[in-house]
Amino acid sequence: MAHQHETPKELNEPEPDSRAESEEVEDEEEYRVTPLELFFDLVFVFALTQVTTFFAEDLTVLGLLRGTAVLITVWWAWVGYSWLTNAVPVDDDIRSRLVVFGAMGGMLVMGLAVPFAFGEDGVLFGAAYLVITALFLLLYSVTTRDNPAMHRAVLLLAPGVMLSPILVLTAGFFDAGWVRAVLWILALTVTLGAPFVAGTSGWQVRPAHFAERHGLIIIIALGESLVALGLSASGENLTTAVITASTLGLVLICMLWWLYFDVVSLVGEIRLKRLTGAARNALARDSYSYLHLLLMLGIVLVALGLKKTLIDLGDPLKAIPAWALFGGVALYLLGHIAFRYRNIGKVNVYRVVAMVVLLAIAPLGVNIPALASLSIVCGVLVVLIVVETVHYRELRHYLRHH
Repeated sequence: MAHQHETPKELNEPEPDSRAESEEVEDEEEYRVTPLELFFDLVFVFALTQVTTFFAEDLTVLGLLRGTAVLITVWWAWVGYSWLTNAVPVDDDIRSRLVVFGAMGGMLVMGLAVPFAFGEDGVLFGAAYLVITALFLLLYSVTTRDNPAMHRAVLLLAPGVMLSPILVLTAGFFDAGWVRAVLWILALTVTLGAPFVAGTSGWQVRPAHFAERHGLIIIIALGESLVALGLSASGENLTTAVITASTLGLVLICMLWWLYFDVVSLVGEIRLKRLTGAARNALARDSYSYLHLLLMLGIVLVALGLKKTLIDLGDPLKAIPAWALFGGVALYLLGHIAFRYRNIGKVNVYRVVAMVVLLAIAPLGVNIPALASLSIVCGVLVVLIVVETVHYRELRHYLRHH
């Protein structure tokens, strides 16, 4: 097995010059994800469910683009708080706790407005996004006043972070589709570009907590897929086909869990722990804030595919749901491939092959029964997991037990 000794060695080596880039060695006390963070995430999952509904109600290419834009916005609202609560414990302080509760209210309203974020609720969606962002920056700036480097980093990021919700809010006042589209494109560009412009100096990341928080949000997203699956099945007569499809849907979700938590999540945490300063911050930003967005989008698309599969069991899926089912899993794998490459500089060939196979056979989804499409997707992932388990068995044992 070519990589059984090579990869652990890489995981134990800091990136070149990572300590030279660091302003200080970060030895902050680690702590676990708090109940307040999990409570906040429950509101996020409601917004995520609304995004799936958004996709389901507009099965067009334009609908996919709009839904993706909404998901990026909702995700980035959550990302800010993942960094905040990682750097500053807010569970014990009463004022901080109340601010987080206020942000939860904003996230709830944002989620409620998701289905018509490009229509009559555009202003409401943008206003809620603005409130969430303002509370995030307020709490971050106040709680970091005793840490000049981090406080300076927050202030440097603030203009770009605030501009995005202002653009989204402004878009809600326009009826012209092209004006709204331009403003949303600008907002997304600012959202995704601001962290790179601001840089990584001054931030501090607690690796174990950061990795755990993102692992838990993946579980929550997979749980949203289970909810979509269950609600779709409960609306049908419980025939053998419905039960079979529901079981296969559960198998698919379990395999998505396996692909992330068997090894990938461990590698991410190990790499974060081996780095310090700006290098650690950059890895956290790239691997979690950005690349986990691909995982989230993949999971939401899979949820859409499962929902439509339960409705059209005996008939072929329509084009968008078919691509959501096959392409959603492929996008999820792409996120994993990019995550591995960013962390250890290597490509997982098995996952690349599985991704290419899924994309190549996706057109079958509009020609064969939906249940058959679901079975094929499950089959591809079963083969992938078996091959990886056999090929990387020693590496897997090393990572999980050392």
